[in-house]
Amino acid sequence: MTKMISRGILLCMALLTLAACSGVKVSRVDTNKEIALTDRWNDKDSELVANAMIEDMLSFPWVGRFRQDFPDRRPTITIQQIQNKSHEIIPVDTFINDLKRAIIRSNKADFIVSGKERSRVREELKEQDTFASPETRMQMGQEQGANFALSGTINSIVDQLDGERVTFYQVDLKLINLQTTREVWNGQKKIKKLLERSSFGF
Repeated sequence: MTKMISRGILLCMALLTLAACSGVKVSRVDTNKEIALTDRWNDKDSELVANAMIEDMLSFPWVGRFRQDFPDRRPTITIQQIQNKSHEIIPVDTFINDLKRAIIRSNKADFIVSGKERSRVREELKEQDTFASPETRMQMGQEQGANFALSGTINSIVDQLDGERVTFYQVDLKLINLQTTREVWNGQKKIKKLLERSSFGF
């Protein structure tokens, strides 16, 4: 009986020691700091790609032509669809939000919501037409139309051998004039990541 108690005590001490050694530490870090734990697409990739591509898009001649035709207006852009065709699950909504933010902050173009967001706004206007007072009610039929539509894809290629793996991402975006269906800009951004492991497999 004494031996069984002693073994039980030793087992408990061993479990406590193991729990102490495998403790988890959590700390807050700067959200602008890149922390790459793997070679997968991350938040910094999304932000950098979006900023670089929107900057390139707004430097093309279509902006100048629009200003010549409409001196008192800025071009308005909507996002149609960004497709993830890569090998991994990428939160496309995060990338789309980064694109929106880059467009709005540029102060060179306006952004028009699309899809479900637009439908929700219209539903709100319908409710206002019924319940809001006349002096605060927003009018139906006053939406600003988009001049250009942005769409694109995210693709990837993975190549690995022994302890090395190369992950390649390619983002392709295009901007289309909605009036003429003319493609006024086509941009591409590539990211290549090398992951090296000396003794452990993937």
